[in-house]
Amino acid sequence: MTLPSPPMSLLAELTHRCPLSCPYCSNPLELERKTAELDTAGWRSVLEQAADLGVLQVHFSGGEPMSRPDLVELVSVAQKLNLYSNLITSGVLLDEPQLEALDKAGLDHIQLSFQDVTEDGAERIGGLKGAQARKIRAARLIRASGIPMTLNFVVHRENVARIPQMFALARDLGAARVEIAHTQYYGWGLKNRGALLPSREQLEASTRAVEEERAKGGLSIDYVTPDYHADRPKPCMGGWGQRFVNVTPSGRVLPCHAAEIIPDVDFPNVKNATLSEIWNASPLFNMFRGTDWMPEPCRSCERKERDWGGCRCQALALTGKAENTDPVCELSPFHGQVKQAVEESSSKGEELVYRRYR
Repeated sequence: MTLPSPPMSLLAELTHRCPLSCPYCSNPLELERKTAELDTAGWRSVLEQAADLGVLQVHFSGGEPMSRPDLVELVSVAQKLNLYSNLITSGVLLDEPQLEALDKAGLDHIQLSFQDVTEDGAERIGGLKGAQARKIRAARLIRASGIPMTLNFVVHRENVARIPQMFALARDLGAARVEIAHTQYYGWGLKNRGALLPSREQLEASTRAVEEERAKGGLSIDYVTPDYHADRPKPCMGGWGQRFVNVTPSGRVLPCHAAEIIPDVDFPNVKNATLSEIWNASPLFNMFRGTDWMPEPCRSCERKERDWGGCRCQALALTGKAENTDPVCELSPFHGQVKQAVEESSSKGEELVYRRYR
């Protein structure tokens, strides 16, 4: 049997703990408690196995990864293993001594997330008083440290009109790279889709704002659009089980951060098997890998090795079955489900349901 190519990146979800309560969070609705988290030795082993498997990058994520007191130690482990390390953080827990420790440990990059450009908008989404000021202070500290920084703005119906101000803030803070990421509708984002999904007109206006900023030059811009207004799906995580491996706080190993919603599946765990065994041979990672699993019209589509059938979790959320053709595709027999979701969202003024432990 030919083994699959090794993954390029490891998403290390160190914890689900977070001082923010964003209603678009991609974490599962059933958040994992601190008592279930892998300990330092467990995460060290994950990093070592990832390096042996051929992983090149590790993204320390959460929740808020800075909630872990061993974060600096884990960054140091990654550096010694020659893994490029990226910290995905809200910045609200970051101070100068911690940043100096992370820099000394060998951290390569920081992705700093913003909920909005206005204090009121940021607090409405994140639910934490004073968070915006902390983020701006963190951005200035990161800039002064010389660690490369990306500012990530998650956009949705309530803040999408402020994209030009987001770019202005990024320039003021000295960021070289900005990510404008429309909310992706998994986890808490799916639960809040009716309140967050922008209209097509809002999406088109946001795309124009991005194109205008790109024309100015000086900023490297990543732009992530919502699938719901598209005619063809994106390749989810670069293709199921092809480029990314995700490890949850308790050690479950997933092809993407949302895969736990798929029913009747055995989710492997690093406590019971090696990362290599899971990546190469587990039923979960081979379930939708490649193209043999595909139904029509995907199986006959010339794009099947570009979009890899789209998103399995989106297919499940909208059609009830993960193996169905992604309904975002205009060729899908389920495409009407997307249109219905857009129509329902446009007619609703739903209250936000915030990310909290239940």
